[in-house]
Amino acid sequence: MCGIIGFTGNKKVVGDLIYGLLTLQHRGQDSAGIVTFEKMFHTKKGKGLVSEVFNEKHYERLRGNTGIGHVRYTTHGSNSPENAQPITTNYPYGIAMVHNGNVTNFKEMNKALYEDYHVLPTSTNDLEILLYTFAAELKNKDLKNLQVQDIFDAVKVTQQKIQGAYAVISVIANHGLLAFMDPNGIRPLVLGKKETEDGITYGFASENITFDHLGYEVIRDLQPGEIVYIDEQQQVHSTIGHREKQHFCVFEYMYFAREDSIFYGNNVAGKRVRLGQSITKQIKKAGLSPDVVIDVPSSGYFAASGLAEALGVPHHRGLVKSNYIGRSFIAPEQKERENIVHRKLNPIKKAIRGKKVVVVDDSIVRGTTSKRIVEILRRAGAKEVYFVSAAPPVKHPCVYGIDMSVKTELIANKMSMDEIREYINADALFYFDLAELPEIFNKVSICDACFTGNYPTPDVEKILDDIEEDRNSEKENV
Repeated sequence: MCGIIGFTGNKKVVGDLIYGLLTLQHRGQDSAGIVTFEKMFHTKKGKGLVSEVFNEKHYERLRGNTGIGHVRYTTHGSNSPENAQPITTNYPYGIAMVHNGNVTNFKEMNKALYEDYHVLPTSTNDLEILLYTFAAELKNKDLKNLQVQDIFDAVKVTQQKIQGAYAVISVIANHGLLAFMDPNGIRPLVLGKKETEDGITYGFASENITFDHLGYEVIRDLQPGEIVYIDEQQQVHSTIGHREKQHFCVFEYMYFAREDSIFYGNNVAGKRVRLGQSITKQIKKAGLSPDVVIDVPSSGYFAASGLAEALGVPHHRGLVKSNYIGRSFIAPEQKERENIVHRKLNPIKKAIRGKKVVVVDDSIVRGTTSKRIVEILRRAGAKEVYFVSAAPPVKHPCVYGIDMSVKTELIANKMSMDEIREYINADALFYFDLAELPEIFNKVSICDACFTGNYPTPDVEKILDDIEEDRNSEKENV
């Protein structure tokens, strides 16, 4: 999962790009990058946070009225500098590209690039698969007389060949700004615009919050398989390329997106409140009478507030999070994840001591965080601890860009509910009921493969075997 943005207008866009990436920093902290275009591509990217990669001199150096940006959270390929985005190619025209998601037929397309298109990728970043496939299709057109339909046709063939989840933004030098979605619309992308004294600036971003901060008007979410092209005259062209049924990632609502984001008319915070409210009947049925509801900051807050309100129990802040320590969810090693949980969360003992505490988290993936949280609460003097996951049990790996792609790492895949409760040392354990997902998300078709194993793209079992093999190989080479 990553964050992507792109802007085109009649004035320099570097300021909007840098600030826009800051609004999406929660989507990736491994690396950040920007490419702008003025006569040539101007590039700056590197490992680390946006504030670490960019400084004042880049406002001058990154010239141009069109540009794209990226913050990376590593899922495919290593976190090495060559895997940072954007990635560029100089033919045809010059193309720069960023993406959010994960190409699932990576090995097949990597082979095809070399054998069919005679292109050798220079990194393990699956963005190269998208970039070079699109470039190879585009170069077959009449490049001296390129038409909008030619671009649409090249994208459609790319969509037909490349499987997985991807939202893409691309600069075509001296032509315009292009964006397109995978056929299932698994990853988000929003179109916006801002009217200025210099004319209209158009933009794309992973979440609408970017436009809120920058003073843009949100136009709409892109649809599955949609292609949008904005030419140099600021004319917007759109079409549907290769499209399947929508399967929007439910984890965007549950965990990854910021609470104030809106996807397809559904407010993220509101969905999280409803997830919490729905678990109330399980706690009542169990005959429990908690004294207080607390949340695991910050993604558990709204689910906890909904649960507390429905229970008629106070909702207090019981855990304080340090924002300067990384996510245990993203940390690659088990021991590192355990250490991060202890370091980043500290209890407010007065809110916990001597009380029966319901603690609400957005989900339980590996169980590491949940186990350490229960331990922290018990050390703080909790009388009893009832653990609530606002998501159903995560039993199946995600192949679409969230770092939970190996079955053996998913606690719900290998343990029963009672075994999980015992493992995390909670007095009671509750998950959101999977059967109630359609009621909560009745206005958008979701991808719930991590709960159900119903993947919207083909050949997933083979892909999972490849991922398992790659992970084992990485461990052997450490």
